[in-house]
Amino acid sequence: MPSTAANAAATLSVAPMMDWTDRHCRYLHRLLSRHVLLYTEMVTAPALVRGGALHLLDYDVAEHPVALQLGGSDPAELAQAARLGATVGYDEINLNCGCPSDRVQSGTFGAILMRDPGLVAECVAAMRSAVTVPVTVKCRIGVDDQDPEEVLPEFLARIVAAGCERVTIHARKAWLKGLSPKENRDIPPLDYDLVMRMKGLFPHLHISINGGVETLAQAEALLESGLDGVMIGRAAYHQPADILASADRRIFGAGVDRTAEEVVEAMLPYIEAHLTGGGRLHQITRHMLGLFAGRPGARGWRRVLSEGATKPGAGPDLVRAAFAQVTALAPDAKAV
Repeated sequence: MPSTAANAAATLSVAPMMDWTDRHCRYLHRLLSRHVLLYTEMVTAPALVRGGALHLLDYDVAEHPVALQLGGSDPAELAQAARLGATVGYDEINLNCGCPSDRVQSGTFGAILMRDPGLVAECVAAMRSAVTVPVTVKCRIGVDDQDPEEVLPEFLARIVAAGCERVTIHARKAWLKGLSPKENRDIPPLDYDLVMRMKGLFPHLHISINGGVETLAQAEALLESGLDGVMIGRAAYHQPADILASADRRIFGAGVDRTAEEVVEAMLPYIEAHLTGGGRLHQITRHMLGLFAGRPGARGWRRVLSEGATKPGAGPDLVRAAFAQVTALAPDAKAV
């Protein structure tokens, strides 16, 4: 798939989320939307280059357009990892400069890289020279006691000069000391206005905003305000149908709305293939728990899957039994 696929899809994207946006999650999200840009969980460059963990690059061809997010701080190693990702067909390579976890800090990558824009620029340049697909960056507005008004423009200028084609800005600081990764997602205040000012300073740079977006209507409003893209994280995971099922029509002006019922039916062959290959049902269904969020029968759907999917022999019949919890309260729903 040409690299322009990721650029076009970046108008709306689902954030890379550790332990969540694995290949099964992405397959589910792709069934809901043909056009949104999907991201892998962060994969560390050392794991690929030194550890040979190439299985971390596995994905289904149906996931396109799909981007690989890398973690690391060594330009040569990131270039090698980027090349590995591009070789297997990822449409974009993204550098993580936003994750605040202790594990990431100890590896000198993630949000701590906001302190060293020169090194980030070296990393981007090395990755850019290694691949032909877009090289992008996901960052925060700053870390700890940095003044975002000062550091963010410099950071963006350095990575753009190095060849970064798009940037996604999580519109919060990251506090590397004193806040947990979970608290860093909520406690630091959002500063959408600062991100908007960056668009004014860098009019030719595609800037996507991330952080605090919980509805598709919010995303539409941010796009109308002049930003190039919106990245949605937890809301897209916990209420995937609410965010993604009408995204093709509302955001991209193409395609028709999908329904959660249609997606459950479409997941069954995928589940069968996964089980045949030795996989377990819960590895897939844990990502499906929010499909009917806010709808009658949603609690029963979650309960049946949560209680049964880890049991030996659990398979498509359990998914059908869970779906019966929805159809029992919504008679118009089609059985699968």
